[in-house]
Amino acid sequence: MSIKTPIISVVITTYNQPEWLSKTLLGYQYQTFDSFEIIIADDGSDERTKAVIEKFQKQTGLSIVHVWHEDRGFQKTAILNKAILATRSDYLIFTDGDCIPRNDFIAVHYQKRKSNSFLSGGYFKLPKTISDLITEADIETQSCFNPKWLLNLGLKKTFKLNKLSSTGYKEFFLNKYTVTSATWNGMNSSAWKKDILAVNGFDTRMQYGGLDREFGERLVNNKIKGLQIRYSAICVHLFHLRGYKNEAAIIANKNIRAQTKKEKIIKTPYGINQL
Repeated sequence: MSIKTPIISVVITTYNQPEWLSKTLLGYQYQTFDSFEIIIADDGSDERTKAVIEKFQKQTGLSIVHVWHEDRGFQKTAILNKAILATRSDYLIFTDGDCIPRNDFIAVHYQKRKSNSFLSGGYFKLPKTISDLITEADIETQSCFNPKWLLNLGLKKTFKLNKLSSTGYKEFFLNKYTVTSATWNGMNSSAWKKDILAVNGFDTRMQYGGLDREFGERLVNNKIKGLQIRYSAICVHLFHLRGYKNEAAIIANKNIRAQTKKEKIIKTPYGINQL
């Protein structure tokens, strides 16, 4: 795919999950919308991830830029800010390298984008057994988004399966009346680049635990409204452990978020302008 000026940039975060990243990139190979670029925000992965990216760059038409920095612990916010600066379009989708997008994922974000707004999508979590079983054929045929296919593999039936099957009025109704707020979710959200730059990107003081929400809260402080599309823009989240989770960082993040809310902070002094 040779794009001089992509309409949308997809920012995908990753860290040492080459098998999951490969399945995720396959999802972008089968998108119905084709005027996009991919920016991999890599928080210090080893050579295995680089090999996956180079394979897709050579063997597919995907336009992929690999933004990497040295592994110095959890620095997702810093690599996201670097990835933002590497984008070439004026509208950005943010997701993770363990989230396979349905084939209309980019098209939905494109169709539903609005000025002075960001889009808040959701995700459907899969257990490890099913995550391991998904093949390229399952992604190409979209079987892995089919509730019946998932149930046949042993998935428990829950209300959340509606994320995968809702269309038309049901999709509209569930988006409108869901009790879940339209917050910024790092696995599936999008915004205008100018609005992201206006709040100075992500706060680099923050580690795992609320960093995405804090970013979204600053967008809201700047009068950018969150719109709910959790039953429209669909991705399945592959299973993984969270070894980077630690209580001290979560407490520190809560304090930063509390300050952002109390003082209605728009532009973090610890963001893109530090690069």
